[in-house]
Amino acid sequence: MSQVIVSAAEVPVKPLGKEDVKRLELALILGTLFRADVIERIRSAEDRLTWLDSLVVAAGALAREKAGIPVSRIADELGRTEATIRRHLSGETEAGKLVRETYEKLVRGENIELPSVLTVKPKELDELRARVSELEKTVNELKSRIERAKSKIEEALRDLTA
Repeated sequence: MSQVIVSAAEVPVKPLGKEDVKRLELALILGTLFRADVIERIRSAEDRLTWLDSLVVAAGALAREKAGIPVSRIADELGRTEATIRRHLSGETEAGKLVRETYEKLVRGENIELPSVLTVKPKELDELRARVSELEKTVNELKSRIERAKSKIEEALRDLTA
């Protein structure tokens, strides 16, 4: 299977909003999950689902923590107790340690290698960007129409009350 590099420059290590948190979370999940040592641990794990769940929760917790979200809110968003979130963030859990290692790799500017089936091809990315641009234009057009309609309604209301 060929490898695709996810540049550390593409991943926000200090997320500023929901989209950044999602991007960091996904990079942490995939970057940790597809490490050779982690794949081997998953193979030998008796309860793979629990182990994978812990990995996903640890990645989500760390991404949110780096965005400055309080532990209580992280726990609510991820559906776990604050104690569980704290254990992941402090590295008391194996999943927490592994996710933090992936994060530190990103902070150092190191790239993450992922199987190519998990990434969007450049042509698809260009098509998606074009579609996003079209949708943004449509949204702006609709906002403009709404503003014009709002102005007409306000004008009609003023005429009625005058």
